[in-house]
Amino acid sequence: MSEEIKLKREVEAVAIPAGTTRKLAAGTEVIITQDLGGTFTVHTPHEGGLFRIQGKDADALGKKVAKETRAAGGGAVGEGEVWEVLKTCYDPEIPVNIVDLGLIYSMEMKTGDGGGRRVEVKMTLTAQGCGMGPSIAADARQKILSLEGIQEAQVDVVWDPPWGPQMITPEGRKKLGMD
Repeated sequence: MSEEIKLKREVEAVAIPAGTTRKLAAGTEVIITQDLGGTFTVHTPHEGGLFRIQGKDADALGKKVAKETRAAGGGAVGEGEVWEVLKTCYDPEIPVNIVDLGLIYSMEMKTGDGGGRRVEVKMTLTAQGCGMGPSIAADARQKILSLEGIQEAQVDVVWDPPWGPQMITPEGRKKLGMD
């Protein structure tokens, strides 16, 4: 996917892979290189670099604003829905979700202090030096919190065990052309 457009308004974006925040001015020419999981990865030919733009700012790209995820039927979510929402989170440089990349080491649902549901996730990254780690973890946390009945979510980035390509699921391997 490569679609060149001009930003319709100023937007806050996250530099890839540094993970730093920067404002891109209205009229900035960008090329959408990835549109997955409700976020956009864009290349800025004249400013040089890749940036992630959140789904809430989709209108700046002339796209529809991403809607929050809710449990089917309006009921409280279970583990399956949490795993499904985690599958909407992507490393902005890799077109495979963080679950199929093998980045999620654990997910637990618990009862929080106030009686509400709490989700705790342990995840890793493909490389320790990746500056996008906090951004990817924050995206996962925000999406978990968008689920009905979830009052707390904690997403921790861990390094043990170290990630390796053998952790990619068969579906992820297929998307990456590894099989």
